[in-house]
Amino acid sequence: MATYKLFAPGPFRASQLPPGSDYELVDGHPRLCTPTGRDGAGAILDGGSVIRSDPKVRRAGVDPGFAPDDLNVRAPDIAIIPETGGPGWIPGVPGFAIEYAGVGQDEADLQEKIGQLLARGTKVLWVVRLVGPRRVEVYAPGEAVRIVSAGGHLEAPEFLANPVPVDALWDAEAADRATLSNLLQRFGYRDPEAIRQEGREEGREEGREEGREEGREEGREGLRATLLAVLAARKLVATTEMTQRIAAEADVGRLRGWITRAATATHGHGLLDD
Repeated sequence: MATYKLFAPGPFRASQLPPGSDYELVDGHPRLCTPTGRDGAGAILDGGSVIRSDPKVRRAGVDPGFAPDDLNVRAPDIAIIPETGGPGWIPGVPGFAIEYAGVGQDEADLQEKIGQLLARGTKVLWVVRLVGPRRVEVYAPGEAVRIVSAGGHLEAPEFLANPVPVDALWDAEAADRATLSNLLQRFGYRDPEAIRQEGREEGREEGREEGREEGREEGREGLRATLLAVLAARKLVATTEMTQRIAAEADVGRLRGWITRAATATHGHGLLDD
């Protein structure tokens, strides 16, 4: 279990540490934050995408600086951050955070950081191990460290709506799938299959509507042909104007009315008057 060793206060204060600094602050003592290597840099971006897109998360950040007091500033690799607040360091500690441990990781510093965050109020902290068999260590206050290997899933229901595939914390393709699924849920879709199903349903409905419209047009054509046949049978002359109007008429009720009128008319004059 990670522990936190309290140091004699150093001379520096969080208020003296400018945003963007290369240092964290531990009990007033500066700690240099070294640049992240290639594997870690890409993995942090992938993991941050998955966490930020979760439907339950409103804001998350990479290397956000948290200041539980004026002697300390800690910047987890990834953390869920408050929706509100002003500029400068974020007061307190994150409830949920992720650290990445790659080549060159100072294990003592990492364990000290984990212990301090848990002691100050962090409830869930995942450490993604990029050296050796890839895995995630799960830390929580008062609990033994739990290890979840590649292929497994991680859950933090207080902070995340969805389980996180362990591989999505370092594998770009797995991260893309998890991020897409999260974003679809934000917009009301269960998963990518739900969108495909909706598309199929819309296609079927369009097809049904096209079929209905085609059937309606066939019905109108039949009525037009019937009207012209009645006029011819009764030797009523259909002028060019009448023929054009019949061909253009789309109202089924009007066509039927004209057929009834033609069946009883004695001449064609005024037959199509409304």
